[in-house]
Amino acid sequence: MLIEIWSDVVCPWCYVGKRRFETALAGFAKRDEVEVVWRAFELDPHATTPAPGDEGADYAERLAAKYGTTRDGAQQMLDSMTATAATEGLDFRFERAHAANTFAAHQVLHLALERGVQDAVKERLMRAYFTEGEPVGDRDTLVRLAAEAGLEAAEVEKALDTEEYAAAVRADEEQARAYGISGVPFYVVDGRYGVSGAQPAEQLLAVLDTAWSEAHPGLTVLPTADGVAEACGPDGCAL
Repeated sequence: MLIEIWSDVVCPWCYVGKRRFETALAGFAKRDEVEVVWRAFELDPHATTPAPGDEGADYAERLAAKYGTTRDGAQQMLDSMTATAATEGLDFRFERAHAANTFAAHQVLHLALERGVQDAVKERLMRAYFTEGEPVGDRDTLVRLAAEAGLEAAEVEKALDTEEYAAAVRADEEQARAYGISGVPFYVVDGRYGVSGAQPAEQLLAVLDTAWSEAHPGLTVLPTADGVAEACGPDGCAL
């Protein structure tokens, strides 16, 4: 079973959704037969990564400007999000977060997919952004974080220098548009079932069960015309 998840490393609901999906997958009987691929989605393709020491507005101020609310109103939104994240074991520190363009991060994640460490790199980048206040849009920071999660630093540097995976990122984003995805996280199971948003773990598990059952239907035993089926079993034969 292939599960593709469109998300961004600076999306708070994506991190919450990651934890909820992990809980659902842990309870899924066929979890060893599931392949998970993280797909690229940029919340703000036009975002810029500030130079070190030139951070400008903090997260609350940026959120207030985006939604046309006051800074206090934005802070209440962040406090609510932080409390929700805590219920999933996540420690959100929005006051540390750096503005970032995530196009390069998504390229690194495609390299990580090829090397079999995509989930580890995804987790490292999200924790770095939401908890540790790392500037995940910064090239040197990306290289260091990716290396901490299992990639070779030199290979990451080369991938970013050559933009080897830029086309793969754009292909993910084009597929998202084709699916009509306008918000993340968004889960696609076997290219047939779509689930939008950070759904509770039990709902995600129900989707997995349904998708597996429909892809692997059990045998339907048809009755005989008169309702009597002569057969032999462990206790003998019907004579």
